[in-house]
Amino acid sequence: MRRTLIAIGILLVAMPGAALAQAKGKGIRLWNLTTEAISGFQLSPAGKTEWGPNQCLNDKDKEVDPDERLRITGVEPGRYDARVSYPNARQCIVRDIEIKADAVFSIADKDLKDCSK
Repeated sequence: MRRTLIAIGILLVAMPGAALAQAKGKGIRLWNLTTEAISGFQLSPAGKTEWGPNQCLNDKDKEVDPDERLRITGVEPGRYDARVSYPNARQCIVRDIEIKADAVFSIADKDLKDCSK
């Protein structure tokens, strides 16, 4: 019984630290280095067009402003193409992005290809 109480006490002390570490930004994040706010960001395995959900919905205002970072969810590390959408209906593709676990990746204006309106 005493060991159980000690184990529970240790667990309760350790839990806030784990929650704090998670809140400090662990995970995959996009850094928007373009000159415009992004309203849509979808990923597909490189070379395919199997677009996943709009990751911008993870942001509180549903857009990623220039120089803002966005938490990416439901994506495993690997190589991806991205479909980037803007509020003015323009869409662009970014090809062959390397996404690593617990890391930040960025896109810039020079990375945008095949843009259409």
